[in-house]
Amino acid sequence: MEPNDEILSAYNLGVNDPDIEPIRNGLINATWRISNSHHSYILQKVNHHIFKTPENIASNVRMVADYLFEHEPDYFFVSPVKTKYGEEMVHIPDRGYFRMIPFVKNSHTINTVEMPQQAFEAAKKFGEFSRLLSGFPVEKLKITLPDFHNLTLRYEQFSEALESGNKTRLQQSKGYIQFIKENKNIVDIYENILLNPSFKLRVTHHDTKISNVLFDSENRGLCVIDLDTLMPGYFISDVGDMMRTYLSPVNEEEKDFSKIEIREEYFKSIFDGYMYEMGNELNDEERRHFIYAGKFMIYMQAIRFLTDHLNNDTYYGAKYEGQNFVRAGNQIALLQKLTEKETLLKSLIKK
Repeated sequence: MEPNDEILSAYNLGVNDPDIEPIRNGLINATWRISNSHHSYILQKVNHHIFKTPENIASNVRMVADYLFEHEPDYFFVSPVKTKYGEEMVHIPDRGYFRMIPFVKNSHTINTVEMPQQAFEAAKKFGEFSRLLSGFPVEKLKITLPDFHNLTLRYEQFSEALESGNKTRLQQSKGYIQFIKENKNIVDIYENILLNPSFKLRVTHHDTKISNVLFDSENRGLCVIDLDTLMPGYFISDVGDMMRTYLSPVNEEEKDFSKIEIREEYFKSIFDGYMYEMGNELNDEERRHFIYAGKFMIYMQAIRFLTDHLNNDTYYGAKYEGQNFVRAGNQIALLQKLTEKETLLKSLIKK
């Protein structure tokens, strides 16, 4: 479903017959590049089945943009293009919610981390984003995805699936279920973090995969993008998601678990890049949980995939039989590899 004239005219783009090119690397939102003789833009349709209140996204981005403009005017922030009515997002009945940002010339995104320097640049950019917003009143941010990284809730949903899930799949998943139960201490640590005043609620991106960083022509980080999940959170969410998605050369869809590994140089790059910006922001208690951040995110994703498998793929869906079972096993293998290397990774941090 391509953008129609009503959507384009809301941004004063319907007159010159702009070129419309779909961008197909997103999993949640539909995205297009819109170009005319003068400018290029990125148009996205926000998936309101996932983001129930898209206006909260627009509100958060507007507040952060205003704060950065006032307090950090030199920071490169890609602000939304306002509609002809002065709004950051347009709602077209029966079509959905749309928002537009300028296309940044001579920039590109990366879908897979292939060099340690890319991990460093991305971690540095996500760290910079949190650091520059350290003075922002985080309580003003609205929740765009309730309980997105609530590990306690994810474990409860897993426990419910053990009672009511698909009996055949429960039998098939016995080994994975046992692993999840044996590692419940990861949930216990998370619950202690929630009660620990040493852990600061910060402006958190929550989706720090490499494709959410813009790079310049020399592969230096320009800025972070895709702020749908911008919410109050803890640093473990951003660091953990980088570790989950940068450390292994293969992603969560890989069926051959022997290809899963923890690349130490990529871990060091994440640490160095993030701490370059956040080294003076994190306190000692937070620093001690840097590696835990990876465990937290990998374990939570393993739970979510396994829970969905037990519930007949009602959330993520499945392109083939057992896809979420494979994904769960993949993440369990990744967590095992991370745990095996924990002592070595701690020594890298100390150095």
